[in-house]
Amino acid sequence: MALIGYARVSTTEAKSRKRQHVENQEKRLLDHGCEVVYSDKASGRKASRPEWDKCLSHLRGGDVLVVTKLDRVGRSA
Repeated sequence: MALIGYARVSTTEAKSRKRQHVENQEKRLLDHGCEVVYSDKASGRKASRPEWDKCLSHLRGGDVLVVTKLDRVGRSA
């Protein structure tokens, strides 16, 4: 079993005064014990998330996906 982390921010410095830093999420995930952390900077529902695709490919039976907030995975269900 491995803990696999995923971090995502939805805004970039140019788009928002309130900057989001993916590094904060990455640090929390590593501190929690994640062996690998994948991270994307993507805005919008249709934005490409290549690291998310890699993360899903990496997961094996028994692994645990860890995120800092559920909405980092996706907003629509």
